[in-house]
Amino acid sequence: MYSNKIISRKRLAKSTYEFWIENDMVSTHAKPGQFVVLRVSEKGERIPLTIAEVKGTSFRIVVKAIGKSTYDLCTRSAGDVLADVVGPLGKPSDVKQYGSVLIIGGGVGIAAILPIAKALKEAGNDVTVIIGARTLDELILKDEFSFADKLIMVTDDGSSGYKGTVIDAMKEQVKTQKYDVAWAVGPAIMMKLASNVANEINLPIWVSLNSIMIDGTGMCGGCRTLVKTQEGDEIKYVCVDGPEFDGRYVDWDSFMKRLEQYREQEKLSLENFIKQVGDLSWL
Repeated sequence: MYSNKIISRKRLAKSTYEFWIENDMVSTHAKPGQFVVLRVSEKGERIPLTIAEVKGTSFRIVVKAIGKSTYDLCTRSAGDVLADVVGPLGKPSDVKQYGSVLIIGGGVGIAAILPIAKALKEAGNDVTVIIGARTLDELILKDEFSFADKLIMVTDDGSSGYKGTVIDAMKEQVKTQKYDVAWAVGPAIMMKLASNVANEINLPIWVSLNSIMIDGTGMCGGCRTLVKTQEGDEIKYVCVDGPEFDGRYVDWDSFMKRLEQYREQEKLSLENFIKQVGDLSWL
């Protein structure tokens, strides 16, 4: 069924919600690392969101309300039907037996690494997981990583686990253990810094780029980014060539600059939305 009906909605943290959405095309074919592009309403913008889990005819996403469209989505309830869902999109994570794997998730990126970490563990790897957020209340899904060989929880304020950032914890971890490959998913700046650490020790590190995206099929060009190759910088399209790339070779400066290009329009759009629907601080 492609009903796109919201089966359930659960608040995980302030302005952060888990949704289960009915769509057996996605749930049947999705693999770790892939994503969907959805619209909340007919006039809504297309939002790319990583698939966090599948079960039966439904799939799970975790959304943080940041802009107009994600705020709109987070106000929806079980029983509501989304305008459309396209997916699964993108290339799956390269899951195989590597040996020792380090997996890092920051903020809502914790939801994105969950299926990847599970699949890598099932493939026979020794899995170390680092998850981090600003506070304990924002450290989502922490109880779902019990399968990991080692779980390191990090909070900026020290309210749970290691006090600092996931990058601080990563630096300490690679001093004492050798890894064959790493994954890092979260805010762009976090992935950039994790890639810098990995580059210093020549550790392959897969990052999932959260670029601006419209159609999700490589036609609009909105998600293009520069990736360094032996022949020089090469244009890649996150939606079809990714979303995962070795972070050591991503041109982070150009990528992050493109993320900023519609900030003023996004701010105005959110302000207008709040004027229409009222105070959203309860989210």
